[in-house]
Amino acid sequence: MRFGPLPVADAEGAVLAHSLKAGTLRYPKGRRLSAADLADLAAAGVTEVVAVRLDPDDVGEDAAAARIARAVAGAGLALTPATTGRVNVMAETGGLLLVDAARLNRLNQVDEAVTVATAAAFSPLAPGAMAATIKIIPFAVPDGLAARVEQAARGDVPALRLAPWRGVRAGLVQTRLPGLKTVTLDKTVAVTEARLAQVGGTLVAERRLAHDPAAVAGALAELSALNLDLLLVIGASAITDRRDVLPMGIVQAGGEVLHFGMPVDPGNLMLLGRLRNVPVLGLPGCARSPRINGFDWILQRVAAGLEVTPADIMGMGVGGLLTDIPSRPMPRHRAIPTPGPQAAPAVAAEFPVTTLVLAAGSARRMGANKLLADYAGQPLVRHAVTAALAANPSRVTVVLGHQAAEVRAALRGLDVRFIEAVDHAQGLSASLKAGLGGVAGGTGVLVCLGDMPRVTADTHRRLLACFTAAAGRAIVVPVAEGRRGNPVLWPADLVPAMAGITGDQGARSLLAAHADRVVDVPSDGGVLLDVDTPDALAALRTLEPVA
Repeated sequence: MRFGPLPVADAEGAVLAHSLKAGTLRYPKGRRLSAADLADLAAAGVTEVVAVRLDPDDVGEDAAAARIARAVAGAGLALTPATTGRVNVMAETGGLLLVDAARLNRLNQVDEAVTVATAAAFSPLAPGAMAATIKIIPFAVPDGLAARVEQAARGDVPALRLAPWRGVRAGLVQTRLPGLKTVTLDKTVAVTEARLAQVGGTLVAERRLAHDPAAVAGALAELSALNLDLLLVIGASAITDRRDVLPMGIVQAGGEVLHFGMPVDPGNLMLLGRLRNVPVLGLPGCARSPRINGFDWILQRVAAGLEVTPADIMGMGVGGLLTDIPSRPMPRHRAIPTPGPQAAPAVAAEFPVTTLVLAAGSARRMGANKLLADYAGQPLVRHAVTAALAANPSRVTVVLGHQAAEVRAALRGLDVRFIEAVDHAQGLSASLKAGLGGVAGGTGVLVCLGDMPRVTADTHRRLLACFTAAAGRAIVVPVAEGRRGNPVLWPADLVPAMAGITGDQGARSLLAAHADRVVDVPSDGGVLLDVDTPDALAALRTLEPVA
């Protein structure tokens, strides 16, 4: 191919390299000049054009693009007619784009004249969506070059294919714990149905049951009998270990856990299992949101009939950092303070937590201030505060109100900070708001009740350790006997919402609103025992104090 200026008199059959305007003449780039064109150009005073002449062994840009497109595209993909050296590859139906990236990279390195650009591998495509475009850069390429590119495109299967949606039929299992609202479960169903519809699937059945391995196993066995293509399980709290409720339920149903965790965020806590050759997905909390997350990547492959292996999941890390979702406990861009040489223990240095002990109530049902009642030789409130200090030294704040001077005296000698709630008579939320007002920004809050003397320092430590393991993002709740107790550890971003609560209630209402962020920590019965009545105090005094 020869490129350059040509006298108009010698340009018949040449191809214009640039669009040309002369008087009333308008010739586009790529026009093959005829004798009539040249006569008009000469009449318009044009003496020279920049054009291309093809050599005998050259293949024009359109023909070359069509040849290479045919070599690249496979099942489920259609080709547009070539024009200006370009062919687009379109999805014939909805499905998942399969790309042999290594082969296409080799093809693109044959010569700069030939380019193939594709959508990302495993992109979900709607019918008629563009999967790729082939563009020939010059006006022609040598036939030998086109042949080399075709050779580079060859393989056992085409380098580009579309795996169509298979109409997957799915079942959903949701577990419940106290505080998880029905509206949250209903929303999860709606979001899941919409997600499945996007990949040509349907939700056939749903089961709601206790957050218990045996209950999960029973529900999975029941759904398995429906001959479904996919089983989905989402818990009232996130999966934190292979021995947690959901994975143990899969195992008890006769299935197996293939992989737990994925390098995609949101979606890290994804679980892949199998039950009677049917994939079982233990869903992360972000699956309750319609925004893109790691669950979508797995679902799309299953819906296209592809087997998903642990190796597939572990290979998703590059590009696996996805857009933040509103429920994210800590935005990715937030800096984590670097501990200095005199830093506090790791949990406080990396993800600082203030322990807030609420000790402002008037204890109307007791008839006297229960916090000052004697238990094993010490005021009740001193037991609660001592346990908090043992786990989180120098970071404990006590909220005072009713008989503030007396409660302060009961805690004499302890390294705590005091805040007085002047409006404590308005209810628990007033005390909570006063305490939160003294918490530094960017700090998590472990909210404790001063009338719970059997919450141990070990319980505090395990809650703090779980918070650190969750990168300061989770709501951490102790659970005993199938019930959620106190104290509860809240991430920093929820402190404003906590401060906005009114009336005689704490922050429990937020648990249901943020159920996908809750992590349950198995604990002893001390997290359930508060002292509200004289009978409860009498029962407490029959028990040995905890360490």
